[in-house]
Amino acid sequence: MALSLFNTLSLKVEPFTPSDGNTVRMYSCGPTVYNYAHIGNLRTFTFNDTLRRWLRYRGFVLNHVMNITDVEDKIIRKSMELGIPMGEYTSKYEKYFLEDMATMRFEKPEQIVRATEHIHEMVDLIETLQSKGFTYDSDGSVYYRISKFAEYGKLSHHDFSGIQAGARVDNDEYEKDNARDFVLWKARKGEEPYWDAPFGAGRPGWHIECSAMAMKYLGDTLDIHTGGVDLAFPHHENEIAQSEAASGKPFARFWVHCEHLHVDMQKMSKSIGNIFTLRDLVELGHTPEALRLLLMSVPYRKKLNFTLDSLKGSQTSIDRLRNYKLRLETAKLEEGTNEEISKLCDLALEKFEASMDDDLNTAEALAAIFEFVRETNSLLDEDRFLEGNRAPALELLARFDSVFDILKLTEVEGKLGDDAIEALIAERSSAKKTKQFARADEIRNQLLDAGIILEDTKDGVRWKRK
Repeated sequence: MALSLFNTLSLKVEPFTPSDGNTVRMYSCGPTVYNYAHIGNLRTFTFNDTLRRWLRYRGFVLNHVMNITDVEDKIIRKSMELGIPMGEYTSKYEKYFLEDMATMRFEKPEQIVRATEHIHEMVDLIETLQSKGFTYDSDGSVYYRISKFAEYGKLSHHDFSGIQAGARVDNDEYEKDNARDFVLWKARKGEEPYWDAPFGAGRPGWHIECSAMAMKYLGDTLDIHTGGVDLAFPHHENEIAQSEAASGKPFARFWVHCEHLHVDMQKMSKSIGNIFTLRDLVELGHTPEALRLLLMSVPYRKKLNFTLDSLKGSQTSIDRLRNYKLRLETAKLEEGTNEEISKLCDLALEKFEASMDDDLNTAEALAAIFEFVRETNSLLDEDRFLEGNRAPALELLARFDSVFDILKLTEVEGKLGDDAIEALIAERSSAKKTKQFARADEIRNQLLDAGIILEDTKDGVRWKRK
């Protein structure tokens, strides 16, 4: 089965292959570095990571570019309020974002590019649009005239034929369905940071930034452009208008958007106080991998409702998988191969891959793995799981984890890692052999306090996390 993705442009699930060879040219709208990323942001970046991992799983080579927006309205306003240089302000939050990426185990895109390092490319793109008659000047700023682009609205699927001619907007972000000429270059106001350009001192508008960087590194036509569903209009619609007007070619073949995340059935809002960051959740005792699994558990095109209880449930699911993997690795098995288990393993892999190929249906992919674990755990209990089944089952888990990446324990302060647990179990066994029963009991209690349950079996000591 070939990989298929839902294309916002066509509103259809379409088979995906790169346009040129085996390399996927993908662009993802990155963070605006004016604050910590919240879990709604992280859902989109988790989706980006899932997509790129699955593309690699299917043998494609990635040329994946993600931008860092380090100049726009909110950033300028905040840095000026605090009285610190814009670059100093944004570098702090860029650092925090990259740390969060690493903690969440997101693969780094092949290129991460900053807007402020590509002003020259943005000026060149604006000049190209000027030369083709898609712009007009007003009070030192340069605007894109959307009435000149006949296909405006093709991504958001709105009919803007009756737009008010000449209505324009200076803000980088504005109300949905409010189609207006948008700013490409903003004239400097007061003490704002600025760059010199042929059209005067100022700075680029937000929309031109992504077009210029995407086209510089990936060419006129991308294979995939990703982002949150909230960016489809106006940001991505404007990217299409300015990019296609400049090049005369389609800007992106596939537009793939991730849906919103709600908290306790409510939209995230500062006034409600229901905005969580990764750091907030870790301080509450939750693991990054539990958040990672929760954000992947619902297919990316469906809204996800986040609750702290669901986060605990994700941790329970991870512990179940880890305990199963440990049991596979350490169980004493009889020689031979059980063909029933071989078929279950093949079927689970087939279902897992087919689900991921079906527009990244992560829910069905997870179901395939957990069903296999449930069935084969019972067969392990019945001593019907044989040595020849061990390697294929572990390979299935490895394939699964190459995409979901949740089985490895994140080492956090005060939490025992697998090696430390094994060392304590070995010490306990030695203490029992030398009749140091008090020490053996002390170790068992220490492990129990750390959430580790020991089981003394005929095959030796087994352990699992609570």
